[in-house]
Amino acid sequence: MAHDKHEQVDAISGVTTTGHSWDDIQELNNPLPRWWLWTFYASIAWAIAYCIAYPAWPLVSSYTKGALGWQSRDAVVAELDALKEQRSGMTAKLAASSLDEIRQNPELFAFARAQGKAAFGDNCAPCHGAGGAGAKGYPNLNDDDWLWGGSLAQIEQTIRHGARSTSDQGHSGSMPAFGRDGMLKREEISQAADYVRSLSGLPTGNGADLVAGAKVFADNCAACHGEKGLGNQDLGAPNLSDKIWLFGADKATIVEGLTNGRGGVMPTWHGRLDDTTIKVLTLYVHSLGGDQAR
Repeated sequence: MAHDKHEQVDAISGVTTTGHSWDDIQELNNPLPRWWLWTFYASIAWAIAYCIAYPAWPLVSSYTKGALGWQSRDAVVAELDALKEQRSGMTAKLAASSLDEIRQNPELFAFARAQGKAAFGDNCAPCHGAGGAGAKGYPNLNDDDWLWGGSLAQIEQTIRHGARSTSDQGHSGSMPAFGRDGMLKREEISQAADYVRSLSGLPTGNGADLVAGAKVFADNCAACHGEKGLGNQDLGAPNLSDKIWLFGADKATIVEGLTNGRGGVMPTWHGRLDDTTIKVLTLYVHSLGGDQAR
C-alpha cells in the first residue's frame, strides 16, 4: 500500500482522494451518507440513555441499577408468580387427588403429565436423558423394564426415597464384589459371565463351560436373580434373560461387574421436591414405561 501526502482529484468523478491507493486504485474521499450518520448518532444516544435507564455496567461487587429501577430477575419472578396463580386451581386439584384419581381424569392427567415433564427436565434428565432413554448405568424409563417395580406406588416410592440413598426408607441391596472380596475365583467369574450371557441368548464361544457356569450361578447368584435369572424387584436384582442390560452385555463388562460389584445410587427427592411435584413426576415416569399395573 502506498501513501500520497498531496491531495489529489480523481479525473473521472472529480472527487478528491484520501491519498491511499491499492494496486493503483485510488480511494475516493466521499462523505458518509447523511442518513447513515444520523442513524449512527441516534444509536450512540440510545446506548447512553439505555445505560442510564437500565442495569448495564458491572462494578467491583455489584452493578449499576438503572434510573428506572427495573430488574430482569424481578420481571421473571413476577411472571412465575402470575403463572402459579393461573395454575393454582389445577395444582390444588392435583394436591387433593390420589394418583389413581388423577389418571382417571383426562384433563387433570394431561395437566399432571405436562407438569411432570417439566419437573423431569429440571431434576431427572441429567441422569436419565431428556426423553428418559437413560445411558450406561442409568435405567431407560421407556422400556417397561423396572429394577424396583413399575407400578404407580413403586415409582413414587423410588422417586420419594431413592435407592441406596440417604433415606432409611429407600431401596437397598447391591451387587456383591465376588472377585474383589474373594468369594469367587477368576475362572468361576468367567464361567458365570458366559452362563449369564447365555440366559438372554447371547453367544458364549466354543470354550464356554456353561455347566460349570450354571453351578456358579446357582450357588451365588440365584438367591437374588432367581434360578432362571428372571430377577427380583424387591432387591433391585435385574432380569438377566430379557436382553436389556444396564451396564452392557459384553463379557468384559459382566466380568467387571461380578468382580467389583454394582450399586448405583438413585437420590431421595423427599424434602427436595414438594409432594405435588413428586406426584406429577410419578405419573409422567409411569406413562413413559409401558403402563404397568397401577
